[in-house]
Amino acid sequence: MPSYPGAVPLLAPKNLHELVRTAFNRARASGDVNFYPTQAAVLAVNSVPFQLRFAPSLANKPKGAPLPPPQHNASPSPAKPFDPFDNPPTPLLITSLGASHILVLNKFAVVPEHAIVATRAFAPQTHLLAPADLAAVYACIDAYDREEEGGQLFAFFNSGTHSGASQPHRHVQLLPVERMRDGLPDTHTSSSSSGGGDGETGGSAGVEWTDVLANGLLDENTRTRLPFRTFAQRIRNSGSPAPDADALHAAYLALYSQACAAVSPHGHHHDVDGIIQEEGEARISYNLAMTRDAMVVVPRLAEGGEITVPSSPASASGGGGGGGATPRKTIGKLALNGTVLAGTALVKSAAEWDALRQDPGQVLNILARIGVPWENDGGGAPPSSPLSSL
Repeated sequence: MPSYPGAVPLLAPKNLHELVRTAFNRARASGDVNFYPTQAAVLAVNSVPFQLRFAPSLANKPKGAPLPPPQHNASPSPAKPFDPFDNPPTPLLITSLGASHILVLNKFAVVPEHAIVATRAFAPQTHLLAPADLAAVYACIDAYDREEEGGQLFAFFNSGTHSGASQPHRHVQLLPVERMRDGLPDTHTSSSSSGGGDGETGGSAGVEWTDVLANGLLDENTRTRLPFRTFAQRIRNSGSPAPDADALHAAYLALYSQACAAVSPHGHHHDVDGIIQEEGEARISYNLAMTRDAMVVVPRLAEGGEITVPSSPASASGGGGGGGATPRKTIGKLALNGTVLAGTALVKSAAEWDALRQDPGQVLNILARIGVPWENDGGGAPPSSPLSSL
């Protein structure tokens, strides 16, 4: 991949928000984007607001890279998996981002104007991000922030078996925060998740989802309320210039290194002798999130967990996150990707949506299994100090 000089900022088009909105509306009208309006509820997970969002378009999303249609004159060699970012369809292409990246629409949008920054040439999703990747993503975040009607962008990256990744070609997804509020009730009536119905860690009624979780994770108190470890770094202060590629990459490598060390006691590879990995295949599964001000990494040990309901109407009063002796049956799986760092959990069926709203303790129980638990980590809350260069 071409190198990116950190001292030279990469600029996205000044009207990026308008380009994305126009492309999305056109592609949706033509059927090139698969999107259905979503419903959302807000759950209090240890007093942290989490969106539970019913996204029907996910039911149509293929798992992994599908094969291309058969060719009549096909050679006996194995078919090359379909790559949605290799010469993407014109209706999905939004703009170029320098020489090495493009911006495209997500064909299976979970909110309106869901976009993706992808490398032009194939680069593995399982390898560490390069300075150019982070620079291209932050250029989009900064362009939205500069536009009067742009607002915030939430960027997330899925890497590894347990991260929720579905495509091998390197890409980072972008969600407009304002559109993540679509479908939320005007007054959030929350359900509290306490992991077992005992009320010891439940949230207060009426909690509202007002911002992506990643920004809140700069605060130690918020980080320690989650049932899994996260590592956060402030990348920009109010009134300061945008960070360059080198500063972004240094923050990313530091957070990734902390995540590797946290995973080590669980039997996975990690950094040795204080040497920070800078390239090549990642040693762990993880998600990265980035906003205007924050960068967060969460190491992953599992993609999600089963969603259950009482096996008979007579046992429906059992509740409690699927625990205890109440007979239950599995109706689906809650699979979590990088949107977990937005404080968002996505389900693709009405049955899953109803089950988790009726028994929100299951959400906390699943969240407790996806990452490194605090009690087994042996370390305190991670620092969250600004970059020395900012």
